[in-house]
Amino acid sequence: MKPPSAFDRSYEDWLSIFEEIGQPSYRAGQICGWLWRRGVTSPSEMTDFSKPLREQLASMFDFTPPVIEDESRSGDGTRKFLMRLPGGAKIETAVLKQGDRVTACLSTQVGCPVSCPFCATGAGGFERDMSRGEIAYQLVVMEKFLGREINSVVFMGMGEPFLNTDATLGAVRILNNPKTRGLGIRHMTISTAGIIPGINALAESGLGVRLAVSLHAADNELRDELVPCNTSYPLDELIPVLHEYQRATGDRITIEYAMFKGKNDSLDHARSLVRLLRGLHSYVNIIPANAVTPRYSRSLPRDILRFQSVLKAAGFESEIRVERGREISAACGQLKRDKAS
Repeated sequence: MKPPSAFDRSYEDWLSIFEEIGQPSYRAGQICGWLWRRGVTSPSEMTDFSKPLREQLASMFDFTPPVIEDESRSGDGTRKFLMRLPGGAKIETAVLKQGDRVTACLSTQVGCPVSCPFCATGAGGFERDMSRGEIAYQLVVMEKFLGREINSVVFMGMGEPFLNTDATLGAVRILNNPKTRGLGIRHMTISTAGIIPGINALAESGLGVRLAVSLHAADNELRDELVPCNTSYPLDELIPVLHEYQRATGDRITIEYAMFKGKNDSLDHARSLVRLLRGLHSYVNIIPANAVTPRYSRSLPRDILRFQSVLKAAGFESEIRVERGREISAACGQLKRDKAS
């Protein structure tokens, strides 16, 4: 039987492990430093451990990391990676650069079961959930590859984070722990299609991670088409949960709204969105959609600006997302799809 992954162990796990094998507690900090700060994934290179201890650790745990198999770069600094997990499954990750800020877009599932019709990931089907270590260690693999630190994370790569809630929140805790990666909690955002149990779990966790909700429509009929999980978690249930989340956390919620020509980009659609979000402290991120199928094409720039003007007139903060990585098919699932064809 294959040994368990070393990357799935938290700092607290390592404390227990070293206690069980008769080692001092400071060893937990040492191994976390090797794995999460230096990106060293072979016990034989952990030089402050004795040779017998290195051999013991190698026999107890699997230290095989994800591997970057392919890379695409765009002129704006976006870099996209096709990454192979131990066992052979393939996922996509991306790094976006804006000034001095470097953000990693992490996947939480291999494929996605939500199957939004405009998304290349959904078109590729769903294989499995990722473990907390697989999710978190994407960051370290990219940092080592790039030779620089990444200072923020968004869980909005392949998959729906709140259909894999325990592993996603476990990855947050690993990345946030000062003994492992030490990434600030406010430098992490979880993006969901509106999975209510996951939103509730995040509120109850008290972690303080930022929340983004991919809305894309302000009525159930249209959202059923664009975001199929809306049939299970419709807007009349989702919006009250967002209000309750905000009362519990005090946090502003980001609303993601991808715009498609003739589908959800009219002035009436904008007014409906204003009515839906009334009373919610939210920030609307307007996204000129990446067209991955002819059925859903990008809204015209003038229609995007008109849509935003309605939101601003109603007092909502909003921004039109600056598109990055278009020439390298940076939408989730496109690189994996292209390499498989």
